[in-house]
Amino acid sequence: MRRGDWMQTYTGRVFWPMDPREDDLCIEDIAHALAHQCRFAGHCAEFYSVAQHSVIVASLLSEPFRLEGLMHDAAEAYLVDLPRPVKPYLDGYAAAELELRTCISDRYHLRMDPVATNVVKRADNIALATEARDLMMWPPPADWHLEELPRHKRIVPIGPSAAEAQFLAWWEDNRNG
Repeated sequence: MRRGDWMQTYTGRVFWPMDPREDDLCIEDIAHALAHQCRFAGHCAEFYSVAQHSVIVASLLSEPFRLEGLMHDAAEAYLVDLPRPVKPYLDGYAAAELELRTCISDRYHLRMDPVATNVVKRADNIALATEARDLMMWPPPADWHLEELPRHKRIVPIGPSAAEAQFLAWWEDNRNG
């Protein structure tokens, strides 16, 4: 018996998001789902995917942390991308996300230690500051309380197919060190 109900993935697998198992995970499912999810609950100037965001985070990191950066939002392939202000108010979401992130980390041999977590979080915050500058209304209506400055290179959003291909290319280039 599995906990919860199942969902069908892009590649036709059966996946239980509330009872994840390593053998049920597929990098193609993760890349495809993230490429079709828009960041900021769709409130950006144009479509900008979680997959493209993940590639940008990975590109900000040095070799030992790139894969962790690429996969830092992989759980969202099954639990969807929720805006930061919403996540803390959904009972059970944090626990489900942690369980799924742990399963993904185990399956793909990703580091979840404090050093990797902090390095990826900093890159994620740099990406967020860059996204705020490049993809949202400027100036913002209120202070975002950003922890980092944006990078200098501007973000040019790409479509889902290109984002998926870019994500998988980064996966291939970095999964074997």
